[in-house]
Amino acid sequence: MSLTIDISALQTLPPSLINRDDTGAPKSAIFGGVPRQQVSSQAWKRAIRKYVAENLDPESIGVRTRLVVDVILKEIANIKGEETDTDDVKAVEALFKSAKIVLKDAPAKKDDEASEEAPTKNKTSTYLLFLSPRQIHNAAQAIVDSRESGEKIPAKKAKELLNQEHSADIAMFGRMVADDSTYNVDASVQVAHAIGVHESSPEFDYFTAVDDYVESSDETGAGMIGTVQMMSSTLYRYATIDMDSLAENLGSKDVAKTCALHFIDAFIKSMPTGKINTFANQTLPELVYIALRDTRPVSLVNAFEEPVATTATTGRREAAAEAMAKEEKELEEQYGFTPRAAFVLGLGELRDAFADIAKETTLPELDAVLEAALNEAN
Repeated sequence: MSLTIDISALQTLPPSLINRDDTGAPKSAIFGGVPRQQVSSQAWKRAIRKYVAENLDPESIGVRTRLVVDVILKEIANIKGEETDTDDVKAVEALFKSAKIVLKDAPAKKDDEASEEAPTKNKTSTYLLFLSPRQIHNAAQAIVDSRESGEKIPAKKAKELLNQEHSADIAMFGRMVADDSTYNVDASVQVAHAIGVHESSPEFDYFTAVDDYVESSDETGAGMIGTVQMMSSTLYRYATIDMDSLAENLGSKDVAKTCALHFIDAFIKSMPTGKINTFANQTLPELVYIALRDTRPVSLVNAFEEPVATTATTGRREAAAEAMAKEEKELEEQYGFTPRAAFVLGLGELRDAFADIAKETTLPELDAVLEAALNEAN
């Protein structure tokens, strides 16, 4: 079986609106028959990607865009040391055509956008395309070389240029290309929707904004009145990394190990930014449990199928930590899914529930202990 790393975390959010639906309300989901706060997988993956991008070599992070012609033209200009011309544009379009990736004309501006500068005059892909910096550079270099030699880039070569040397984020989160499935990259990382461990429902914050000029004239009344919805919950968060798949996507076990450690660090430290200036919900997980498994990935979300309740002596966070540890212990006892290694870090007494099944560590020490465990597993 493949080696996987499961990351489970409890993280409490104060009143906040980090992820909303099309009506502006906090996202929610039904689990265990009751409504819970939900933060979508996509929202937290975006935050993780941005955090990783700030802490990894830029060459390890890809770009996701429709403006693929512009991206490669910019790299051609860097290689040549001069502005690109219409022949460069045609060469880039020909490369994508040979690679069987469909381009379309740039969208025409509407009348009310006439004064705005269009994002591009060049053709765009029909969907967001994920390209690594190496793929962009290699494609641009091949076009420059092709124009100098006068030889066309073969279709097979064109495909290889856009399908080799994947960036870390493509390797982790995958890539889907509708035009040709051979470009697809299976994600090595799965991230679950975060959900509340207890029942919760949105509340409304009524607010007013004062008109400073009117106020100075001794007038009364608000310049603006409105409401914003918010929710507060202790969330269960889960992600899993398939280390064998990640090594295959990146072409190296050592690079995969480095990438996994950066992902785990970002999983713990990142925060979606929705309405964050309004609510300042700058929290960290109060408990993180990490398990290296050679069986299969295992989420502990079912520990919270019955909503966690507080008691006279136990707060919600402590009760949630105990429920999570109980779920892990029973899975190990009844199904034999005992991890190769397990680690727990967190605040105060929350760690105690895992004392007999996981080694205690701290965030500053986590990279070293995880790296040692991965080396032993390999």
